[in-house]
Amino acid sequence: MEYKYEKHHVYLMNYHLIWCPKRRRPVLVGEVKNVLMQIIKNKAKQIGVDIIAFEIMPDHVHIFVSAYPTIPIHKIVKEFKGVSSNILRKEFPHLLKLPSLWTHSYFASTAGNISNETIKKYIEAQSRK
Repeated sequence: MEYKYEKHHVYLMNYHLIWCPKRRRPVLVGEVKNVLMQIIKNKAKQIGVDIIAFEIMPDHVHIFVSAYPTIPIHKIVKEFKGVSSNILRKEFPHLLKLPSLWTHSYFASTAGNISNETIKKYIEAQSRK
């Protein structure tokens, strides 16, 4: 993973995101999985988010993304879940049996090139310089 350089700043904002269908139903299979994958890839390009890794399991989605620092993580998840729910429920009527496609919750974790311990040691070493 490389740092990204802009005119006045350098950043590396990576997030591991997980979310699942309502009642954790294993509905993300076959053509639903293929269409969902394409929807998320298109939405990521549209909002300026790079997909590092991506896997759709029958009952949950794992995605590892890199985003610009000013994009709040909840907005990224909302964009992915909102557009995919709308399109998938129109295209696959059997998904209408669920009260909504996605649960309201999600998991988000940050990641970078270095560990928390390395950052902690670096910050502690600053006072010794």
